[in-house]
Amino acid sequence: MMKMKKISLIVLVALIMLSVVGCAGATKAADTGTNGEETNIIKVASVTPLSGSQAAVGESIKNGAQLALEERVAEFKELGFELQFAPQDDQADPKIGVAVAQKLIMDNDLLAVVGHWNSGVAIPSSEVYAKGNLVMVSPANTANDVTDRGLENVNRICARDDAQGPAGADYLYNELNAKTVFILQDKTTYGQGVADEFKKQFENIGGEVLGYEGITPGESDFSAVLEKIRVSKAEAVYFGGIYPEGSLVLKQLKEKEIEVKFIGPDGMDSGEVIKIAGEAAIGMFYTSLAADISGTPEGKVFVENYTKMFNKAPEAYSSYGYDAMNVTLNGIVAAIKEKGGEKPTREGIVAAVRATNGFKGLATNVTFNQIGDNTEANIYVLSFEEAKYPASVAKEISAKSYLK
Repeated sequence: MMKMKKISLIVLVALIMLSVVGCAGATKAADTGTNGEETNIIKVASVTPLSGSQAAVGESIKNGAQLALEERVAEFKELGFELQFAPQDDQADPKIGVAVAQKLIMDNDLLAVVGHWNSGVAIPSSEVYAKGNLVMVSPANTANDVTDRGLENVNRICARDDAQGPAGADYLYNELNAKTVFILQDKTTYGQGVADEFKKQFENIGGEVLGYEGITPGESDFSAVLEKIRVSKAEAVYFGGIYPEGSLVLKQLKEKEIEVKFIGPDGMDSGEVIKIAGEAAIGMFYTSLAADISGTPEGKVFVENYTKMFNKAPEAYSSYGYDAMNVTLNGIVAAIKEKGGEKPTREGIVAAVRATNGFKGLATNVTFNQIGDNTEANIYVLSFEEAKYPASVAKEISAKSYLK
């Protein structure tokens, strides 16, 4: 009898433990939004670097996206849904970007992503989004492979490197009258990609590349490579990369009295350039996929609302975060209507976003082609006439003529 009581007690304890574990598992699933239950919540994430050396641009994109979303909360409420913003920090690191993407696809209420800033982060992360049928609208990724892979869920509202690089080469050769150049790139997917596109075009139109060197992100002393530039007697330097290193190159060129023209890509489009390079930034050029929109009536309202919300002025890619979010939300609304007012599927949103045609944005109009590139994107050449951001627009170029 005692033996039977002991067995019964063991069985009872086991049943209680199984019950507790089962309850805990159910609670965890409910907390993470992965239990398959239908809710009226629609989340949209932004994924950009919010910490580290590239946080300034990452935050400006996030803020623009957040402003756009908050302006449309009431619209979604009328449709019967609670719209929520889910900003994420990818730290400009591909591994962290992938980890964030894996987390996002597990949340059933998370229906879209606005991001990233770095192409080297966007490419592997978007492969994860594709597995979860999660749409991505990029405000700033320029590497050709972002869209050339043909993923149905991946789109971008900005121009590509095979438009931006050649546009910079044409401007340097034809407008700045520099026939020789020394190319630096930061060994990232983005930096090397845009530098290679620049090199190809510069040589095609008759220019001569006198040097091509890679530098390592995070380094701060570029004396060795700058002496190579001096010895080469190149008329110009093209820098393919992001502003932390590019600004130091600018500053050190000035300190070493190496007289060259300087041009870079949109990775140099940040007020941080002035903070790092100071007066050395005056006279440098860069291509950007975004321009100062504060001169338009809509732009003035945007600047006022942005400054009021975040207590700081927007940067160039703030407006692209804003437009990318509105393109995304328009796609979600279209998918809701397609489903008769019910909560849309991720697959429905992927199709609706890719069908974007004739969107009139704050910074850019948007029409996506069959692989998710924006056929209405523009490229701007800008220059610092004084040590003050934003830079002045020197030329506006349609990216369409460069699209294959």
